[in-house]
Amino acid sequence: MENLTAQDVMVLYDGNFLYDPVDRNTCINWAVFGKLPVKYELTMRELLYEYLVWIQDTIATLDLDLIKWLIWLFTPIVVMFLLPVVIVIFLYSHALFCHIYKSRRRLVDAYSRGFWTGAQISISTFWEAQSSIWHGYEIIGLDKIPSEGPAVLIYYHGALPIDCYYIIAKICLYKRRMTRCIGDRFLFNVPGFKTLLECVCVSPGSVAECVKVLKAGHLLILSPGGVREAQFSDEYYEILWNNRCGFAKCAVEAQVPIIPLFTQNIRESFRTLSIGRSYLMKLYEKTRLPLAPIYGGFPVKLRTFVGDPIPYDPNLTPQQLAKKAEEALREMIATHQKIPGNVFRALTERLSFHKAKTE
Repeated sequence: MENLTAQDVMVLYDGNFLYDPVDRNTCINWAVFGKLPVKYELTMRELLYEYLVWIQDTIATLDLDLIKWLIWLFTPIVVMFLLPVVIVIFLYSHALFCHIYKSRRRLVDAYSRGFWTGAQISISTFWEAQSSIWHGYEIIGLDKIPSEGPAVLIYYHGALPIDCYYIIAKICLYKRRMTRCIGDRFLFNVPGFKTLLECVCVSPGSVAECVKVLKAGHLLILSPGGVREAQFSDEYYEILWNNRCGFAKCAVEAQVPIIPLFTQNIRESFRTLSIGRSYLMKLYEKTRLPLAPIYGGFPVKLRTFVGDPIPYDPNLTPQQLAKKAEEALREMIATHQKIPGNVFRALTERLSFHKAKTE
């Protein structure tokens, strides 16, 4: 130990031990050895150097090929669960925008007609850009949706209703009217969403409220399957309306047509895990909370098809009208969707040479 240089000590010293310069496996506890001579005391710079050497030695012992393979294996899985979070962040960004917009206009004609118009057009522009870039989104038959007058629009509910956002955006930008939307009640308990829901005209929607909206001349969009269909339908595109006919009661009472909508590949964009589905369904029936994990965000081709309007018929009961609307939607699914849905096939439909099932 007497012949050690300062450089030797810098390299050989490790915490509480001083390594033998010949055999690094042999060391002397410096607390027992006693305080090192002044010339052997380590400066902070030397300790940092020793720490970096230790890191370098540790990295050298790692199997980098194994780490690279694990990253390659798990990255797609992480991304699949991350993208739904991105959609939620996207919605929260809209909520933040609405709060800012509302504050800016607070003292200027706060309750005048068209208060939210600027925000609605801005949000619609965001969604149209996102749909075009990520999904090559198209809506076929937009002319079947009236530019004036009321109608009930019904759609098949995907795991996430992003197609509903796209439809509302298209109608806002190209029909110059804001569609009223019915949302599940749990949405109104999500912190920070109140102003966003107010801006984009979302309401819980009792029958009386819906009839009032329709009689005021507005478009009303909803999914009879709701959260149940979103959580527990699958790539076979099963309609899960559970004998709901509230939308039909609204259409009959307001004497307005029903227009069915279906978005091709919506189940391939986002999906819910099938593991434990029966248990989660029982849990949903008790809590009414969407607890099935959602994954995906795949950039598949999305096309919304607008069906032929089902006109008001005074001879049809709400139950009969609901059944007729369900059959129309089921026929649209059979016509425009390959069953079972396949993510890879839906991805290839983004390519120009792939001919999708459009007829």
